[in-house]
Amino acid sequence: MKPAWYCLRSKQKQEHVAAAHLREIDGVSVFCPRIRFKRATRQGLVWVTEAMFPSYLFARFDLEELHCQVTYTHSVTEIVRFADRYPTVEDDVLDELRSCIGTADVKELEYLPAAGDSVRIAEGAFSGMEAVVTHILPAKERVRVLMHFLGRKTEAEVKLSSILKVPHPLVSSWLDEVAMPAV
Repeated sequence: MKPAWYCLRSKQKQEHVAAAHLREIDGVSVFCPRIRFKRATRQGLVWVTEAMFPSYLFARFDLEELHCQVTYTHSVTEIVRFADRYPTVEDDVLDELRSCIGTADVKELEYLPAAGDSVRIAEGAFSGMEAVVTHILPAKERVRVLMHFLGRKTEAEVKLSSILKVPHPLVSSWLDEVAMPAV
């Protein structure tokens, strides 16, 4: 049997650990796409890197020869299968995904606002407030926003790097439902 790409399931938040251990096995190639983006925290905006497909990664290997070694690699929980069949992932699919992500296997997502966007201010005096972008001030790397403050509409300038896009309310509520554990 010749090598093929397979989807592997990893322990939660350990895709990069599984990928590192799999790369040490002769005859195994690994693709673990990740995304890098800004997230609001109590300390302000911070860059975080997470798996593009949480708890999953891709590996190319000869299934007959390396099945046990791959399955029992640290942080790998299983090779994805349906009953007794291990589906393969076409080279074209992964090549297209790689072309979107780049050679470092990390896609940096940076939000560039536009006038009219709803945003949340993540740091500074207005931290936590929602606003609407009214003007982009690229020379100053700032934006002018309109927000409700002390009972009236107020326009203020904030750092471009301190804002996060607020998802559409329907998208936000759908994400909340998806994130809630089933009871």
